[in-house]
Amino acid sequence: MSSRAEILAKVKQNKPTLVPLPNIDFNDLITYPDLITQFISVVEKIGGAVFLYPTEEDLAKNISLEPNETYNINTLNMSEAEKLSLSKVHSLDLERVHTAYFRGKLGVAENGSIWLDEEAMVNRVLPIICEHLVLVLDKNLIVPTMHHAYQNIDVSKTGYGTFLAGPSKTADIEQSLVIGAHGPRSLKVCLIG
Repeated sequence: MSSRAEILAKVKQNKPTLVPLPNIDFNDLITYPDLITQFISVVEKIGGAVFLYPTEEDLAKNISLEPNETYNINTLNMSEAEKLSLSKVHSLDLERVHTAYFRGKLGVAENGSIWLDEEAMVNRVLPIICEHLVLVLDKNLIVPTMHHAYQNIDVSKTGYGTFLAGPSKTADIEQSLVIGAHGPRSLKVCLIG
């Protein structure tokens, strides 16, 4: 018997018995006394701003009062025809987008991230290429942890999605923070409800 065969035989002989994975109740892992307060706190710590609106109508009024930049895209109430048209726009034609508005599917209190699927973002590059990102989220759609988030996500329906958290950030070894180098320079989260 060769050395290799001996080693493999000993490894095979000394395999531990299989132990089933434990059944973990995610509600026992991390809890927060107030999910919304935790979510807001984390979003602000990572460079975002949070605004509370009682209703969609209040948000719509606020959006109408914002300065009308040269090229804003609001996906919140787009028709299917508009979405189809936007989905086909090339990234080079989107590079001049100033502000983009999207409706998030859920928020995560532990890290301040918001899930956007392809249906919500319409064009995959849009939430990354815009200068300023506005994410609208129903405050009842905030979950405690990423474990909870993944239990609520099904990408098989839309094919793609991403968690977005804060404005784009990077830093070099001297710790010089640069905001907006690889994505939006700012993030505004609008919580409804």
